[in-house]
Amino acid sequence: MGDLTPTQTTPGLHISKPSPDAPATGSAVCHCGASATATGDAQVQRLVQGWEANHGSAHAKGAK
Repeated sequence: MGDLTPTQTTPGLHISKPSPDAPATGSAVCHCGASATATGDAQVQRLVQGWEANHGSAHAKGAK
């Protein structure tokens, strides 16, 4: 499998949690230029919430 990390040319959200005992990691890049990374389950959860609220599908709905 190739690298799933989002980039400006392939925007998106990528979350990884290799095992139940490992902390989650996440990265997001939006076509609007915004980007963010997070480490730890709680921080990754906030990253996903922010992505859904302000980027990703929110752009399709005419938001920010």
